[in-house]
Amino acid sequence: MNRKNTVKVIREHCEPIVEELGYDLVDLEYVKENGNSFLRFYIGKSEGISIDDCQKVSEIVGDKLDELDPIQESYYLEVSSPGLDRPLKNDKDLKRNIGKDIEISLYKAIDGKKKYIGELIDYTEDFIKIKEDNLTERKLKREAISQIKLAVKF
Repeated sequence: MNRKNTVKVIREHCEPIVEELGYDLVDLEYVKENGNSFLRFYIGKSEGISIDDCQKVSEIVGDKLDELDPIQESYYLEVSSPGLDRPLKNDKDLKRNIGKDIEISLYKAIDGKKKYIGELIDYTEDFIKIKEDNLTERKLKREAISQIKLAVKF
């Protein structure tokens, strides 16, 4: 089984477990780095993720993976929070971040800008709607968006 299918099978079996524990499975990746294989679970919840949360998910998901045995080679299981600078990839990510400031990068400039920052106020299948600092509401077509991530403000 290739890596993409392996991730799909693992997600199907483990996402319900992660959700039962009270977390969102934000992302899952199975990668090879420096000759080692890593299976990484990125989990989230509104209050943030602690080391204890990661350990809890790691133990329970690890037991399920031992039972399933979807990966024939040796690998490292890692469970962590996704980090502030990771892209928001799907509607679940957007829903979790309504009311927060996001940074939107565009493929081509609109009104002379390729980056917009504002509070995420709504989204649909076709549009992302933000409120900029000057209180202007802006609706951007999803097809024009190359990346969305949380805005990090200091």
